[in-house]
Amino acid sequence: MLRLLLQEVKEYKKASIATPLFMILEVAMEMCVPFLMASIIDNGVDKGDMGHIYKVGAIMIVAAGVGLFAGLMGGRLGAKASTGFAKNLRERMFNHIQTFSFSNIDKFSTAGLVTRLTTDITNIQMAYQMSLRMFTRAPASLICAMAMAFYINPSIASIYLIAVVLLGFALIFIMQRATKYFQQAFPKYDEMNAAVQENVSAIRVVKAYVREEQETSKFKKTSENIYKIFVKAEKNIIYNGPIMQITVYSCILLISWLGAKMIVADALTTGELMSLLAYCMNILMSLMMLSMVFIMITMSMAAMKRVAEVLRETSDITNPNEPIYDVADGSVEFRNVNFAYKADSEEPVLKNINLNIHSGETIGVMGATGSAKTSLVNLISRLYDVTGGEVLVGGHNVKEYDLESLRNQVSVVLQNNVLFSGTILDNLRWGNMEATEEECMEACRQACADEFIQRFPEGYNTYIEQGGTNVSGGQKQRLCIARALLKKPKILILDDSTSAVDTATDAKIRKAFAEEIPNTTKFIIAQRVSSIQHADRIIVMENGEVNGFGTHEELMVSNEIYREVYETQTQGGGDFDERAGE
Repeated sequence: MLRLLLQEVKEYKKASIATPLFMILEVAMEMCVPFLMASIIDNGVDKGDMGHIYKVGAIMIVAAGVGLFAGLMGGRLGAKASTGFAKNLRERMFNHIQTFSFSNIDKFSTAGLVTRLTTDITNIQMAYQMSLRMFTRAPASLICAMAMAFYINPSIASIYLIAVVLLGFALIFIMQRATKYFQQAFPKYDEMNAAVQENVSAIRVVKAYVREEQETSKFKKTSENIYKIFVKAEKNIIYNGPIMQITVYSCILLISWLGAKMIVADALTTGELMSLLAYCMNILMSLMMLSMVFIMITMSMAAMKRVAEVLRETSDITNPNEPIYDVADGSVEFRNVNFAYKADSEEPVLKNINLNIHSGETIGVMGATGSAKTSLVNLISRLYDVTGGEVLVGGHNVKEYDLESLRNQVSVVLQNNVLFSGTILDNLRWGNMEATEEECMEACRQACADEFIQRFPEGYNTYIEQGGTNVSGGQKQRLCIARALLKKPKILILDDSTSAVDTATDAKIRKAFAEEIPNTTKFIIAQRVSSIQHADRIIVMENGEVNGFGTHEELMVSNEIYREVYETQTQGGGDFDERAGE
């Protein structure tokens, strides 16, 4: 796991190596100061030698200056290395997520991925910075101070050794108890982010139904869960402070008592006692820093596992070794296709699908909610892979194509239309980054979007708010259709993409399709019979199976489901989910 994450240090290796070196230099200078102070007291003050005081004092000033410079450089380079590491890690994680298939994305919630990209990586960044600085500084300071203390007086220095061992065992015990709570906390962040994301994205619905109080209550409950877990963790960690303080003061008392007795017995000088007390504080402060590092690392371990989990995830859908880059035409064939979203599902979503669709045909797709209409068309652009059988486009299995080439020739307008913040032209050019303004306008005319765009004061330069909140549902659908048309695909899939458009505009769009893109194979998923009755052929889906496939006239004679829905809708109401007689 650590090896996987540390690959992203990359260009910050020099800063990562230099930081600990500067920390060690800072510690070395700090360790000199008490030793030099003892020399000033014993050989300068006690003996009245001002020359010695000046000389050693000058050395102390140089040592302090070098130590200050080393500390500043260590802090600067440590910050550069840790923030750079976090930047690289975020970029790698984000880029890796872009390679995921829909099934991979389904495995992680949207809120979970956001938490891992933000909170988790921030915790890793802090742990990395502390590791470079404190995790180097504290052990170096501890070892040097211990060595100097034993050099001055081994008997008194033994007190430090006993204190270090006792504190080490106490720290391990505390960390083990706190770790399990930190591991529970981070998944709870996913729940909290999910609640925030859902509330903010659906804020209009929340206000329309006056659900602010209920949403606040739901968020409060999620927030309290995190609070309770961290309180439990902190209840264990708080023992660290008192244990440290008891140890520090006990050591100071013991050293002062034993040191005073040894001074009286001429076994120790005053300067040496002062040095030992200074080294005592260095040792115990080092232990305090180490405990903070361990706490931060303990917290970040859960974050590391979650980030590594995403980085280790491999896409279910990959390019073949020798992919086909050219899609010959828009013909589509389903051969004995079965599909399930999860391999261990008891019942497949699609069962034994056999269809042969010619290039340039307009195919209507109808079915009740949950009949797997969207699942069927998702297989064409290989958003998911079949679990049995095969899907052919242009005479070749979709698994033989280069993914980018295939998806560039299969344009999909999804059920949930999404526009991004930017101008209308910016959004349209998602379909073709090189499209001219005239090409964008032509695509909008075909999608019947030009008429409302021209009414905007800024026309095609009108700014679209995030999510397209400043345009209506029907306008958003037409912009998404225009965006799809700009790709000039061989296959166009409209997944219930005219549901918010009036029937007259719907008819205009279908007419434009027939006249302007006759060679493009068109799949139109709809609940309204009027949207698809003029299609070349119509697929009727029921419970993941093809219940009927033919022209409007053929289905009126041979398919009871289609006939009932058509009669219900033409008699003044109902859609595919409201069959006649029900």
